[in-house]
Amino acid sequence: MGDVPPKILRPHRDDVLLAVASVLAGVLLWSLGVHSTGDRHFFPAWAALVPLLVIGPMELLRRTAPRLTLAVGTAAVIADQFTVGNLGTVLVFTDLMYAAVVYGRPAMARRLPVSTGLVTVVVTVVAVAWLRTPQSLMIGVLTGIVCFGPALTGATLRNHREAAEAARLRAAQTALLAEMDRTQAVAAERARMARELHDLVAGHLSAIALHSTAALSIDSPATSREALGVIRENSVQGLAEMRRLIGLLREAGAGQDAAPVPSLDGLAALLGRARANGAASGLDFVLDDARPPGPPLPAPVELAAYRIVQESVTNALKHAAAGPVAVRLAREDGLLTVAVDSPYGDRPGPRVPGSGAGLTGMRERTELLGGTFTAGPAGPLWQVRAALPAEEKAVRE
Repeated sequence: MGDVPPKILRPHRDDVLLAVASVLAGVLLWSLGVHSTGDRHFFPAWAALVPLLVIGPMELLRRTAPRLTLAVGTAAVIADQFTVGNLGTVLVFTDLMYAAVVYGRPAMARRLPVSTGLVTVVVTVVAVAWLRTPQSLMIGVLTGIVCFGPALTGATLRNHREAAEAARLRAAQTALLAEMDRTQAVAAERARMARELHDLVAGHLSAIALHSTAALSIDSPATSREALGVIRENSVQGLAEMRRLIGLLREAGAGQDAAPVPSLDGLAALLGRARANGAASGLDFVLDDARPPGPPLPAPVELAAYRIVQESVTNALKHAAAGPVAVRLAREDGLLTVAVDSPYGDRPGPRVPGSGAGLTGMRERTELLGGTFTAGPAGPLWQVRAALPAEEKAVRE
C-alpha cells in the first residue's frame, strides 16, 4: 500500500458515482434479459456479469491511471463478446476510451484517435469481405461508435481545454508583462522627477547654505546684508523653479502641453547667477560655446546638456577652490561634448556636504541618451566630460 500513489487511493467523487451506477445498470439490464450479442455465446448467461464486474471498478481509476483502465477495459469488452453480452460493459468501455484520451499522456491522446480509426476501417473491411452482406457494415459502424467515436470526442475536448489553457497562460503572461512595464515606467518616471528636482533646487539651496554659513561665521553687518540678499534671491528663484516643476507635472497629468524646458540658450543666465553666488568664494564662471552653426539639437539632448552644466556649476559652488570654472560646449562628428573644469583642492570658508546624487543624475541622463560620461580629478582640476548624440535619429534609436 505504501507504493501506491495517494491520488489513486482517493478517486474522484464523480468517478465513484459513475462506477456504482455503471455496475448497477449493467446488472439491471442483465436481469431484464437485455443482451448485446444474441446467440453468439459460448458460456452460461451469468458469465456476462464477469466482464461487467471487472470493467466497472475501472471507472474509479479513469482519471489517475487511464493506460491501465483502457487495457483492462479492452480485455473485458473482448471477453464480453464470447458471452450473451452486456450493454453496460460496452458503455463503460466507451467512457474509459474517452477518459484515456482526455486524461492520458499527450502521446497516448494523439495515438488513440488514429489507432481506433484504423481499427474501425479494418473491422469494417474484414466484416464485409467475410460476411458479404449489407448488414455487415453495421459491425464497422458499431465498432466506430464504441471506440473511434469516444476517442475522437475526447481528443476534441482535450484540444479545446489545451487551447483555453494556452490562452489563459498568454493572458496571464501579457498581464505580467504589462505590470512589469508599468512598474518600470513608474520607476523611470520617479527617477526622472528626482533628477529634475535635484537639478532645479540643489543649486539654489547650496547658495543659500553657503551664504547663510558665511553670515553666521563672519561678524560683519555688510557681509550679513550681502549674504541675506543672495539668500533671498536664491530663495525666490528656487521657489519659482519649484512652482514651474509643479505646474509642469499638473499640466502633464491633465494632458496639456508641457511647459518649456531649459535649453543651452539659458546657460549665460545660469552662469551669471553662479558668478554672483560664487563671488564670495573667489569663483568665476566662464562659458566657451564653440558649437558651429547647424541644425538644432534634439530637445532631450538640450535638456540633458543644460542639467549637466547646471549640476557641475552647483558642485563647483559647493566644493571648488577659488579660481575660474570653465564651461565649454563643442559639436563635431555627430556628438555634443560638454566639458566643465573647476579648481580642485581645499578652499577657505564654508563648504556644503554633498551626497553624490548629482554625479549619479548626470551619469543617468547621459546613459539614457546613449552617451558617455566621466567625472573625477585631473591634477589641479575637477573635470566633468559628457558626450551626447547630437542627431535626432541617434537619440530615437
